[in-house]
Amino acid sequence: MTTGNTQVRTITVSNINELQSQIETTDEPLVFKGLCSDWPLVKAGLKSNQEAMKYLASFYQDMPVTAYQLAPQHKGRVFYNSEFNGFNYQAGRLDLKQLFSHLVQEANRPTPAGIYMGSTDINQCLPGLGAENSLTLRDISPLTNIWLGNQTHVAAHFDFPHNLACNAVGHRRFTLFPPEQISNLYIGPMEFSPGGQDISLVDLQQPDLEKFPKFSTALAASQTAELDPGDILFIPSMWWHHVSSLDEFNVLITHWWRDTPAYLGRPNNALLHSMLSLRSLPKAQRLAWKALFEHYIFEHDDQPQDHIPTHAQGCLHKPLDELNARKLRADLTNKLKR
Repeated sequence: MTTGNTQVRTITVSNINELQSQIETTDEPLVFKGLCSDWPLVKAGLKSNQEAMKYLASFYQDMPVTAYQLAPQHKGRVFYNSEFNGFNYQAGRLDLKQLFSHLVQEANRPTPAGIYMGSTDINQCLPGLGAENSLTLRDISPLTNIWLGNQTHVAAHFDFPHNLACNAVGHRRFTLFPPEQISNLYIGPMEFSPGGQDISLVDLQQPDLEKFPKFSTALAASQTAELDPGDILFIPSMWWHHVSSLDEFNVLITHWWRDTPAYLGRPNNALLHSMLSLRSLPKAQRLAWKALFEHYIFEHDDQPQDHIPTHAQGCLHKPLDELNARKLRADLTNKLKR
């Protein structure tokens, strides 16, 4: 396993309010050691994997879950198949208790198959679990999900929301890359990818620097977090992160939220529309549109608006209010139909 030498900065706080104060003033990842160590799930996992499974099963209401299985030769790496027309795992719906049984069976094998359940809403799958095993954040109502499995590796990807990832059972290693490292990560197809998020094609366990030479630059800029049970990792919006689950049984609970109103829409939709309308233009025209994007989108904080009366600013109003957002969405919808 190759990682950068920089460790994610560890912050000592005594409660969640202090945690929020820290993350509100940073754009960098942070580790909060042991801040969820008093969760019943964490305590159960420290006793044994079986105790953790028993505790989780006590909340289960028989709703099938989606899980993935990788053949042993893939060594837990969730990825594409060799032809890049599918993936290297099999997915299926099954009872959570059956999933636990499979994990116990694989733990006894010298070369286990990879088993992975990702991004499952705890309030639907395990109602009541979140009451004592999730974070209560002021002015934020996060989407709270559970992830579990054995030794698996999820390729570097990014999420638009911020994330507070609480390592409940087992150990995890996160390798994080700043957003500006995208050109050095060798991102795969946009149309389909494992988990639905664009991923790096570099195997972080064994990076091929002859095939992916720029990855060494990304690696030098990376930060690593080794999480024990009870640790919390703050992953800022848009930071790429590779995740390795290191033990026979691992459980992670994530909290996702955005810090802008939902009426502003999803930025990735703007990216896809730009792929359609801008990416194939001649370079001179792309540069002209780049100047427009810089003016109206990326550097608008420093652009004066005083030359336009306030009532006439419309979609240029800063910040964009819900009424003008609705007008802009309606106008865009009509134009996309042409």
